[in-house]
Amino acid sequence: MAKESKLTAGVAAALTVVAACALCLLLPATARAQLRVGFYDTSCPNAEALVRQAVAAAFAKDAGIAAGLIRLHFHDCFVRGCDGSVLLTVNPGGGQTERDALPNNPSLRGFDVIDAAKTAVEQSCPRTVSCADIVAFAARDSISLTGSVSYQVPAGRRDGRVSNATETVDLPPPTSTAQSLTDLFKVKELSVEDMVVLSGAHTVGRSFCASFFKRVWNTSTNPATAIVDAGLSPSYAQLLRALCPSNTTQTTPITTAMDPGTPNVLDNNYYKLLPRGMGLFFSDNQLRVNPQMAALVSSFASNETLWKEKFAAAMVKMGRIQVQTGTCGEVRLNCGVVNPSSYSSSSAVELGSSAPAAVGEEGYAAS
Repeated sequence: MAKESKLTAGVAAALTVVAACALCLLLPATARAQLRVGFYDTSCPNAEALVRQAVAAAFAKDAGIAAGLIRLHFHDCFVRGCDGSVLLTVNPGGGQTERDALPNNPSLRGFDVIDAAKTAVEQSCPRTVSCADIVAFAARDSISLTGSVSYQVPAGRRDGRVSNATETVDLPPPTSTAQSLTDLFKVKELSVEDMVVLSGAHTVGRSFCASFFKRVWNTSTNPATAIVDAGLSPSYAQLLRALCPSNTTQTTPITTAMDPGTPNVLDNNYYKLLPRGMGLFFSDNQLRVNPQMAALVSSFASNETLWKEKFAAAMVKMGRIQVQTGTCGEVRLNCGVVNPSSYSSSSAVELGSSAPAAVGEEGYAAS
């Protein structure tokens, strides 16, 4: 009887969590409204400063880490919303996590910086600041360091308890067409302009050869033969072929700067490179072939101040995607794993999960 009582109580607790989180998923507008600037002003007034210090320390050792942290925020928000699910190393419900999926492994980085920031924040304000908010703060600080762009981050996100590799199909691959980009962003309530604006983040960071080598090599022949994909400058294609061998695979460790001119500076050079046939990915070139997108590219290429203003606004907007707030989710003690008390409830059911889908074989950018 005692065992049955404990089991019944456990099931009841799990169902309570399920019901609460289901309600959260049904009220996305309410959750977004609960985010606010200065969320930790009282509970942890030095939270943002501690994150900023961790990011600055990492940036001093490796300027490229800024691009990684910006991308980390994007990849977190586009899968299950901005809930820190990309940070999880173990999924209580079983299966591979987002972090280990092809779009993120081995290219996604910055996890150690988030861990360092979390450690500092926990020492100052235990059990208060979510990992999801730390990721958002770190992306903002990276943008400030690389582009001298400042903006305030509405906070109050809670950390999710589920991370599924299959759901990374929500991330736009580098082979995306203009239409698929539009559709993927629309699902996240982001406009075509938001998409073109956020694509400008490709002005910093690096990419593995696997993300673009089929634009310069025809692998259907044996041996592979040199090609120049539509919209790609022949001279740029030659440089990429010299860098990436024809037998490139997903595990080939070679990378190249996405913006060869100013790889560690967040500027509008990305938009200037596109008309010259120097958009590294097929998806980059798609911004040229769609008239609406091409007009935006031209506008941002000629006005860096305009793009930076819109980029900051788009980052804030992206940071509100499917957030968990209030009593939904949790504040993780360790960003890589859910809190121990969450295991029983989160393994009972995986809310808001996309239908399982095979992870594609496309390459993804590094950073």
